[in-house]
Parts: sequence; C-alpha cells; structure tokens
Amino acid sequence: MSSYIDLKFINEISARLSQFKKKTDYLYNFRCPYCGDSQKSKTKARAYLYRVKNDMFFKCHNCGEGHNLSNFLKYLDPKKYEEYLLERYKGSAPSTSKPKFENFVPKFEEKDFLANLVCVKDLAEDHPVTAYINNRKIPNEYKSKLYLCDKFMSFVNEVKPNTFPHTKGEHPRLIIPFYDVDGKAFAFQGRAFGKEQPKYLTIKLDENKQKVYGLDTINLHEQIYIVEGPIDSMFIDNCLAAGGADLTLTVPVEQVTYIFDNEPRNKEIIKRMYDLIDAGYNVVVWPEDLQLKDVNDLIISGMSKLEVKNLISKHTYSGLEALTNMTKFRKC
Repeated sequence: MSSYIDLKFINEISARLSQFKKKTDYLYNFRCPYCGDSQKSKTKARAYLYRVKNDMFFKCHNCGEGHNLSNFLKYLDPKKYEEYLLERYKGSAPSTSKPKFENFVPKFEEKDFLANLVCVKDLAEDHPVTAYINNRKIPNEYKSKLYLCDKFMSFVNEVKPNTFPHTKGEHPRLIIPFYDVDGKAFAFQGRAFGKEQPKYLTIKLDENKQKVYGLDTINLHEQIYIVEGPIDSMFIDNCLAAGGADLTLTVPVEQVTYIFDNEPRNKEIIKRMYDLIDAGYNVVVWPEDLQLKDVNDLIISGMSKLEVKNLISKHTYSGLEALTNMTKFRKC
C-alpha cells in the first residue's frame, strides 16, 4: 500500500524534475533539485529515487543529499508533502484486484452511528453526566463531540452485530467517537462511569484503521503530541491519542513527542518508552516527585493548560538525556 502511494506521488512530481527517467519499477533518475547537479554538463543526472523494503528514498551522488520520500516532497513542494502525509496515513490506495468475497470483512456505516444518542452539550446542567464532564474539567468545545449511551452493549451490537454474545450486566457509558482526517467516524470508545471493567472499551467500525483519536484536528506541520487516552488529548494542542497502538507518523521523529501515563512500575510502558527513545523520538519522562497519573489528573488538580504545557516541555527528552532520566524514572 505504501509503495503504491509513493509511486503515485513520484509520478505527480516527475514533470518538475529535470531529465526524469524511469530506470526500473522502483528506480528513477533525474538532475538533483538541491545542488542542480553538474554545472559543466547539462546531461548529467546523478539523483535517484529508489526503494528500500516498502518505502522510497532520495539520494544525490553529486552533493550527497539523502532523505526519505516524505522529506524530499517537503523540500520540493510543501503542499504536495501535506497531501502525501494525509493520503499515506489514511492508507487510501485503491484495490488493483477483484474483491474476494469469501474473506469479506464488512465496514459498518456511520450514518446512523450517533443518531439515537444524546449529545453531552444537550444535557441539562444538573444531569449526572454533565457533572462528570465538568468535574473532569473537559473543555466546553468537546461537549459537542461526546455522547451519552444508556445501554452500551446493546448499542454496540446494533452498530456492530454480535460484538457481545449477551447484554447481561448492561450499563451506561460515555461515547467518544474517533474521526478520520475527512471527519468521518470510524471507531468509538466507551468510558465507564462506574466500576465496570474494562474502564475503556474501544470499538472499531473500520478494521483497516488504527485506533487513533484526533486525526480530524491534527496539524502535520506543527509539533505533534501523542498520549494514551482521548480525554488527556483534549488538554494539549495538536495532540493524538493512540492508546495501545504502535503509532508511527510519516513526519520527522523530532516533530513528535510521546507522553505516557506516569506509571514507572508499568513494564509495558517502560519498554515502549525505551523503544521510542531508541527510534529517536522525544519522550516525556515525568519528575520523580509527581504523584498524579496523567494529564487529566494534572488539570483536575488545578493546573492550567499552559502550566501543563510548560511541565511537559520541561520534562521532554531525547537520546542520551532521555535514557539518563529513564534510569531515575523507572521503578520496575
């Protein structure tokens, strides 16, 4: 899928590359747009686009410039770069073969997805769910994106049949829809109000998409923050919630900051933090004296969004500095 999208965008920019030639299916040659290639010979072309595994890369054998296709597009055409990021992340390449219906997995339409639910913004001020939202200090602008579901399991079985074998222990939940970059709902999370377990249940209506919250508002040109839960993301600008997903964005690693819950004894979280540090990402390593678990807890405790932002900035690390602070942070 990624190769298809790469080749599509290479074809779209080919007319802008001097002496562009297709050598093989995954090898292209042209004059380098960075150095201009040889100034003495206008026929020399020493820049290439080539494939490594499933991705395309740029390399000039004259000036030594080298990037993945994403950064090459960013230099050549920022608008085309943004289109590339959005399309590659959506994974919207068309099928080149006839569908095999024996393995067909249905996509559940979202047209009636929220129709019978009550939007939080329409609840009375004295409603218990309104009190719950206010107590968690969720920003007013998100109240129009949250819904109340009185019978969660029945609701899930309506939109995605046979998810639950029975509805014994039926209970209400807060519904948090996940929207893609086009503003279409492809999943939703049900957050329990009581002691029901698990506390969070995420249901995908499109199995081809990752469980990522915030795609409809993310700006790929700014610093991107990634947290675990949707509610935490509501207090940080330009933030995604990836939960348990191993989310990788096609943007430079230094443009992404991961913020995990403050759980120094959680072996899974510690491992993921080390993996991301090894990959070159920015990671927030919370101070040892912080007793609160996550971003929402910081807000509930009385901190403002700006104070939380400053705390995150102060404790964002990468590379060796991140490893040093992880030694102090981890308790497992």
